[in-house]
Amino acid sequence: MAAAALGTTVALAAPAGFAQAAPTDTEPVAARSAGATQSTATTTPVAAPAAWAAGTRAYLVITAPGGTSAVSGAVTSNGGSVFAAYDAIGVIVAHSTSASFASAMRTVGGVQQVGATRTSDVPADAYNPALPANPSQSTTTLTESNRWDMTQIKAEQAWAVTTGSATVKVGVLDTGVDDQHQDIAPNFNAADSASCAYGKADTRAGAWRDVGTHGTHVAGTIAAAKNGKGVIGVAPGVKVSSVRIAEPTSSLFFAENTICGFMWAGDHGFKVTNNSYYTDPWQFNCPDNLDQAAIIEGVRRAQVYAEGKGSLQVAAAGNSNYDLANKTTDSESPNDSTPVTRTITNACIDIPTELPGVVTVASQASGGAKASYSNFGNGVIDIAAPGGDGSTQVYSTLPGGKYGNMSGTSMASPHVAGVAALIASTNPTFTPAQIRDQLGVQATDRACPSDTRCKGTTTKNGFFGEGAVDALKAVGGTTPPPGAYFENLTDVTIADNATVESPITVSGVTGNAPATLKVGVDVKHTYIGDLKVDLVAPDGTVYTVHNRTGSGTDNIVQTFTVNASAEVANGVWKLRVNDNASQDTGKIDAWNLTF
Repeated sequence: MAAAALGTTVALAAPAGFAQAAPTDTEPVAARSAGATQSTATTTPVAAPAAWAAGTRAYLVITAPGGTSAVSGAVTSNGGSVFAAYDAIGVIVAHSTSASFASAMRTVGGVQQVGATRTSDVPADAYNPALPANPSQSTTTLTESNRWDMTQIKAEQAWAVTTGSATVKVGVLDTGVDDQHQDIAPNFNAADSASCAYGKADTRAGAWRDVGTHGTHVAGTIAAAKNGKGVIGVAPGVKVSSVRIAEPTSSLFFAENTICGFMWAGDHGFKVTNNSYYTDPWQFNCPDNLDQAAIIEGVRRAQVYAEGKGSLQVAAAGNSNYDLANKTTDSESPNDSTPVTRTITNACIDIPTELPGVVTVASQASGGAKASYSNFGNGVIDIAAPGGDGSTQVYSTLPGGKYGNMSGTSMASPHVAGVAALIASTNPTFTPAQIRDQLGVQATDRACPSDTRCKGTTTKNGFFGEGAVDALKAVGGTTPPPGAYFENLTDVTIADNATVESPITVSGVTGNAPATLKVGVDVKHTYIGDLKVDLVAPDGTVYTVHNRTGSGTDNIVQTFTVNASAEVANGVWKLRVNDNASQDTGKIDAWNLTF
């Protein structure tokens, strides 16, 4: 991508600020940090704001960098209070109950722009934020296994080169992260975690925790530890920090929260941030609207600041199946009050994903096709990654030591953030622009399908950008030539309490099977905890690849590695599936062997 040109199935209604969340893509809430201190480069110390009152609204007051002190007095004299100030970028977060505050401030000398960031009141919680719950933890008996999304991006092969460096920090700007989770705790960086809910850093211990489930799921995809438990993240050797930018109750991500998050990322040395949301309340911000123009400028300045400090932002493209290169209407905004349908143009942008320098990620289904819900757009999408679709979703961590499935560009983006972290690990001197370039260089080209909405070339188009992310190529590895491949695409029905088999006849392979025989399994079933799945060698030897794990999770779509070096390769191999309970049925959809 040419850089700056550039457990349980979760099926919750998506809060309105998650990258236009897919039906099964849950959204973010708020977060904070233990032992972290607020850098003076990020926020200028200001007096405590006045007590909350009904009708309090938030505004961005934008002046020249270094000029916030000069206009802070005017904020007060025009009926407002300074809630936070980011002097390095010339942005004040102001609160006021006055309906004329914005128009009055626009006449003040030195003030460049003023805009309301929401069409609803600032919650009273902003003045005395409650700490998120610290959930009790469940232990897991689940052992790490290959997952379709990691196989699709060749993560397992990349780990033979590097699992990532502990010196690389990745920030999850989201609903928060459960830092106590058994798969996240080994890599969690509390010292650089915080909550930016309401637009001001809250560094109390635990303020960063998840007010939903979304952020914990994202964090696991990026950096779940390679510890023999549950799942493995794309970059299991890097450190992950939580910057909670979603607000509790509403689960919305307002502009001041994003600004705070980007400033925090820059000042705390995050090499990469993941942003699986759009900035509420506007799905698209239009520069001909005074409020939205200020939002664009404020968030843009914060992103430029973060990138200037060495931080690359990766963001989800959104889940509305919308052509971002041909915008016509917005019917979802404002999502904090009453949405109205409005006519828009391409000048209106989804932020942060359409800001210059941000890597925009589209979502792929398990076979590599564009996910049905994924936004697209030639010249907008930079790269594509697995996000799941339909019944095949992305499996990752959930709060309380749990695991589950979600789908969305929110799930695709952290795959790219993880690969970016691997690139930073193997190239520690790379700038954000160089990491961005390398993401494009390593991507596997994907041509447009027979879909007239997909515009562009094989090397760069509106569905996949510069291609599908490839972790192995990103770290300088090479893919070994594939061995002989055999498959059976005939459906075999799996009835209750029954055992079925699907055969594959192997011929023309010399000697024994390899110690790394790849067994690709695609079993559609509504309760895989009922199933035992075995590979049966030609001599009758049984190799179990799945034994009643996963509880109520749907479907087994993954590639298993079996040490079959004691078996003669040629002959009839069978996939045997045993259903051990009633009520849930399914089928062997397909399976394959790679020698």
